[in-house]
Amino acid sequence: MLRYFVAVAEELHFGRAATRLYISQPSLSHQIRKLEETLGTPLFVRSSRRVQLTAAGRTLIREAPIALAALEQAVQLTRLAGSGIATTIRLGYTPVTSFDTLTTLLDALHEDHPGLTVAPREVFSAEIPERLCAGDLDIGLALAPQPIDGVGGEILRREPVSALLSTRHPLAGTPAIPVTALRDQTLLLFPRRLAPTYYDGIVAACHEAGFSPEIHAFEEPPVNAMLARLSGGREIGLAPASFAEHAAKPGTGIVLRDIVDPPIPAELSVLWPANDPSLAISGVLATARRCAEQNGWLRNHPGE
Repeated sequence: MLRYFVAVAEELHFGRAATRLYISQPSLSHQIRKLEETLGTPLFVRSSRRVQLTAAGRTLIREAPIALAALEQAVQLTRLAGSGIATTIRLGYTPVTSFDTLTTLLDALHEDHPGLTVAPREVFSAEIPERLCAGDLDIGLALAPQPIDGVGGEILRREPVSALLSTRHPLAGTPAIPVTALRDQTLLLFPRRLAPTYYDGIVAACHEAGFSPEIHAFEEPPVNAMLARLSGGREIGLAPASFAEHAAKPGTGIVLRDIVDPPIPAELSVLWPANDPSLAISGVLATARRCAEQNGWLRNHPGE
């Protein structure tokens, strides 16, 4: 009935309001009378020539949009709950997704599921599967996660590993850095225990190029820690390209260079509890797949 009232109040004409609402004028008049009876006060002054709002009607038209918006939100939340879509999703993400991948996914989830609340939590990749099994998380974004019973997963994004280095580094003027050029360099990486498969992939690429890399590990928040260490000009940070592109911003004194001959791949996966059949998980996964498709996250696998 409130929606009918708003239409009449805006049109100040029952005939036009009925046309706008796609109902007959007698039905509209009946609904307005029922609303007035419920409220115990007239909302309109009707005459053969014009329709005017009463003082009560003017008060209601100020409050009605707020009430309608609240009602619409309640309807959406009710539909989500009834369909199995939870109103809150706890999303664990590894720090290297905190720029492009995470923000793109959060925007898409807001668009696809406006009644859904997403609670992002920064978690290192190696911890995400266990926290999914423990029920601490509903969805995870992990870099090269190790398989674990009870956790489902699929690759969401493939991209190359890029090099971050100071503008003062001897290799800063090189357009692209071959893996062999890393032989005599000190590489900055997460400790192996935080992303073991990713770490091992980089070490394996160096071994295939004929050397064992010198690695310094850091556990502090990745952007600040890496940029501070790289500013000295002696080390090279390795990170997935989408993360590296945001870390190497103008004014930081840090540049981004591709790793080539061969490129080193990095794979980001979306993970979920395998025994959770809820539509909440299905809805988030559908949105994640849409993001991957629309943004080309699975195209151009490095080395292919």
